[in-house]
Amino acid sequence: MSAALENLENQLELFVENVRQVHLIVSNFQPQGQGVLNQKINSMVQGLQEIDKLKGQFQNVHVPLEVFEYIDEGRNPQLYTKDCMEKAQNKNEQVKGKIDSYRMFRAHLLEELSQVFPNETMKYRTARGDDINRIP
Repeated sequence: MSAALENLENQLELFVENVRQVHLIVSNFQPQGQGVLNQKINSMVQGLQEIDKLKGQFQNVHVPLEVFEYIDEGRNPQLYTKDCMEKAQNKNEQVKGKIDSYRMFRAHLLEELSQVFPNETMKYRTARGDDINRIP
């Protein structure tokens, strides 16, 4: 992992932790905790400033919109790649099945044509460079 990416990840983790702590302080607010709350809010602001400084190092990073949909749905964005691979594999299997079907159809068609039009089929297979000693 590059140093810039690792630094961004660390900054984001610190920011998320600060947000979590602010949530805890606010949900159980006591007047004597005002100083700690102010400190945590300042830490959040500093964290956002650090993250903003790092954004220039990631100008050419493109995130698919589907990743944001995963996040909005409460799903782990790291599962996006896994799901994409599974979809690609399923599509690959479908296409492979179609190709196999077309190959079987072609072989069957050439077999039938060679019985009805043996000379023309032989010329066709020769022109295509097919092995004429092999059954289609």
